[in-house]
Amino acid sequence: MELSRRELLTRTSQAAAVATAASTLTIGGAAQAESGERVKLTQGTNISVSRSRDGKWLAIDLVTAIWVLPAGGGVARKLTDELQDATLPSFGPGGRIVFQSYRDGNFHLHVIERDGSGLRQLTSGKYDHREPAFSPDGELIAFVSDRAGSYGVHVLEVATGEITQLTGVPDEAAAPQWSADGTRVIFTVGNASVDTVTLDGVRERLVTAPAGTQVFGAAFGPGGQPSYTRMRPGLAELVLGTTAVVSGEDVFGFAPIWSDGSVLYTADGRIRSRDENGVVKDVPFEATVPVRTRRRPHRTRNLTGGPVKGIASPVVSGDGKIAFRALNALYVLSGGKATKLTDGRYFDSDPDFSPDGRKIVYASDRSGVAQLWVRDLETDEDELYAPAPHAQITPRFSPDGTKVAYLDQDGQVWITDRQARRQVTPTLFQPGRPTWSKDGNTVALAAVKPFSRRFREGTSQILNVDLVGGELKYTEPLPFRSIATRGDDGPVWSPDGTKIAFVVESVAWVVPVDGKGVFQGEPRKVTNEVTDSLAWHGNDSLVYLNNGRIRKSTLDGRVTTIRHGLTWRKPKAPERKVIHVGAYWDGEAHELKRDVDIVVEGGSVKEVRPHRGRADVDASHLTAIPGLIDAHNHWHLRGRQWGARQGNVWLAYGITTVRSPGDPVYQMVETREALAAGTLTGPRFYATGEAVDGSRVYYNFMRPTLSKAQLDLELRRAHELGYDMIKTYVRLPVELQRAAVQRSRVPLSSHYHYPAANLGMDGQEHVGATNRLGYSHTITRQGKAYQDVVAIFTASGMSMTPTLFQSRALYDNDKSLATDERTRVLYPPWEYERNLADANAQGTPAGTSSRAVLRGWVEFALKVHRGGGFVITGTDAPLDSPATATHQNLRALVEYGFTPREALITATRNPAKWLGLPLGAIKPGAPADIAFVEGNPLADIKAAANVKQVMVAGRLHSVPELLEPYQQSQVLTTSAALDPLPSAENKHWWHEPEWAERVCCDH
Repeated sequence: MELSRRELLTRTSQAAAVATAASTLTIGGAAQAESGERVKLTQGTNISVSRSRDGKWLAIDLVTAIWVLPAGGGVARKLTDELQDATLPSFGPGGRIVFQSYRDGNFHLHVIERDGSGLRQLTSGKYDHREPAFSPDGELIAFVSDRAGSYGVHVLEVATGEITQLTGVPDEAAAPQWSADGTRVIFTVGNASVDTVTLDGVRERLVTAPAGTQVFGAAFGPGGQPSYTRMRPGLAELVLGTTAVVSGEDVFGFAPIWSDGSVLYTADGRIRSRDENGVVKDVPFEATVPVRTRRRPHRTRNLTGGPVKGIASPVVSGDGKIAFRALNALYVLSGGKATKLTDGRYFDSDPDFSPDGRKIVYASDRSGVAQLWVRDLETDEDELYAPAPHAQITPRFSPDGTKVAYLDQDGQVWITDRQARRQVTPTLFQPGRPTWSKDGNTVALAAVKPFSRRFREGTSQILNVDLVGGELKYTEPLPFRSIATRGDDGPVWSPDGTKIAFVVESVAWVVPVDGKGVFQGEPRKVTNEVTDSLAWHGNDSLVYLNNGRIRKSTLDGRVTTIRHGLTWRKPKAPERKVIHVGAYWDGEAHELKRDVDIVVEGGSVKEVRPHRGRADVDASHLTAIPGLIDAHNHWHLRGRQWGARQGNVWLAYGITTVRSPGDPVYQMVETREALAAGTLTGPRFYATGEAVDGSRVYYNFMRPTLSKAQLDLELRRAHELGYDMIKTYVRLPVELQRAAVQRSRVPLSSHYHYPAANLGMDGQEHVGATNRLGYSHTITRQGKAYQDVVAIFTASGMSMTPTLFQSRALYDNDKSLATDERTRVLYPPWEYERNLADANAQGTPAGTSSRAVLRGWVEFALKVHRGGGFVITGTDAPLDSPATATHQNLRALVEYGFTPREALITATRNPAKWLGLPLGAIKPGAPADIAFVEGNPLADIKAAANVKQVMVAGRLHSVPELLEPYQQSQVLTTSAALDPLPSAENKHWWHEPEWAERVCCDH
């Protein structure tokens, strides 16, 4: 790949020793709350250990800081502050310690003296430098970096800062360690093998992991034998040569330290030594950290009406009309008046004008799954455009109006001319909406390009598809920068084909291009305010969304607001109803109460009384329980593919409230308003927009945020659009996470446990989430957590949302949720087929879930729950299955220790408390959100899924009513499929569908 001079200047900064001042944020410093306490830690989850050369001291990484303690154990002393985000220490001669730090938003190597002095940064730049290890003589540091296109082993000369690469593409190397004589480095490759390399680059493979296992933490043992941790679910072994010397322990998988026949390692939350006779001894330690115990007041509110802010995917016609989705309908705005085009219970989205402005193409699921429809704006007639056996979403007319480009549910780009369709890209991971060159020979869209296989994050770039030559070409919008989101933030080609617009760091940029989309100059910033969802208005102006407003800006910066006049209001509550139930659980009691009437008035519970007289609804054979709350899902991760089915499936399984900690913002706001206005059927919906991320991203709905100035833009959007919470994501540095806490007006959550518990974060998502480290400090690879994690959770009051992906393992002996009629009818066909196949695979060698890991996760959650902590149920749907996964999570909690009542509380009272709303209960004054089920869920948790009717805010739905719209999908005669273009051949490893990444705790 040839680089421009600009790129070379940006990318070729030399590694240098850069002095950094220690932060003032230390124990007892600025981040500690007025209402806080100090928590004593005596165990560590996924900690590593290093021993000083004189054998007197140990260094460990506990809660993302470096600590030292005497080799025999004792009180640990903290060397690094919270902003340093420091891990993986390695002692060198003279007591110096090298470690990796994420302080500036990339991993870099730092050194510090054992007494805490002399902190110095050794590497810099936009690539990551990880997992350092001092050579025996202290003159070199081995580490891995993605600076060469994948993770390779590098060596840094401490005196000069010069870096030498030892291995490179296509390696995904990890955790190098030195031989005793300093001539070789041992490391793992892709968790599948153990290799060595000499300083002159000679490679040797020592170990290949057996099928079904992974290897971590390689080191040289006695006699130069390889030593490493070998893992599979339920088993972690420390191996020397070919012999497992430690088994039956939760070995953490970091490099052990061998001395003759004895070994020092970490396992079971402890630092542990084992001598040559097999005698095991723990090295005790004690460390104290501050936590904030007062969480911010929750500000979630029920929307009641007002100006419409949920304007989704606006586009502009040649004569200046604007089309968009709002309140579950399509509108055209012209002359200051918005005219509704569609109105119904289905999902109509993503309109685009024909070149002559007389027609609109859009996606609708009215035939059962999302397909392309065309509306004639003069006759108001609709017709199917070019039916296909897959979903058809985000369509875009070609400049001559003869073809449409669209995406399917797997992220493949197709082009159709009504008679036939042709695939033009391979499967892409959550790409953006296509845009056409003026001559129709190139299609461009946003697509992610990772830095390496080992860590999935990358930058969202412009992908040009040459429809004539059949080639794909990635282009960074700016060096090391991402298009803001891979949705409606560009690229968008100007009508005359000479410019492309896109959003970077939440403002608009325009760049001159040739006919194939190749940049012909430098991008120029054209807006200074929050800018989303770009569309061209002629060739000299852009229309975009600014915190719920439609704005227009000329390329020289003159901005006006385009009024649409749309408002909405909450519908009138249903009439008073008396419901006779055979039994009910109020959300607190230990036993059901029998034969009562629930009186509902004004959308709330007016009274619960002994049954008398005639009731409006006879549910005497059913049990009423509070509607369930799923506190972690992402409505629009596959929202266009699911369409209006999604609201129905949540209700059909008794889930009356959902909380999304991350969604494309305007899709989210539009759906939230539509549900609140009653124009879309579904549960209550509380949510945030895109998660605030760092310099690298993965999912299409993450906001790459690189500065406090940009963070202010992100928080302004959150405030003006009324986010119910904010989520900070994997690559956001601690300093910006702290700034988000200080500047936010709503609760915050993330994937991180500490220092989040001291910064003032309100919750952690997942038991152990996707993490920039590649592993978690809250849960081990075997699914276990130790005293440090539990103590911080219970002391701080932070919520934990387990998202028990491994609960799918329970399908090994009960597949009823996967085969249920509600699942079969309300899941899109491809989702149902994948879900059923996965359920059928559990308990077989093809199964992807583990009961052993699941048990550890639930036991962790149970310790937090019974220790006074705050556990709330969530699933990460649709990465796990919407609605059915909520019940599978509850069943897993009961399977491994929770009582049914305790499990139900995590899906009712607790998430209601997090939201700050009087949900999760059946009592006078509470909203009438009720599931009517067969059986007694307090005796058998499976009964909670036996939903026959469900009520939200007093509005009653039967399950047959929810199934009816999709009970009989139309059988369509599909258009012909032509041979794919050469550009559709998959030549890149990262081209895969979003659903293929079925791993725990993605977001």
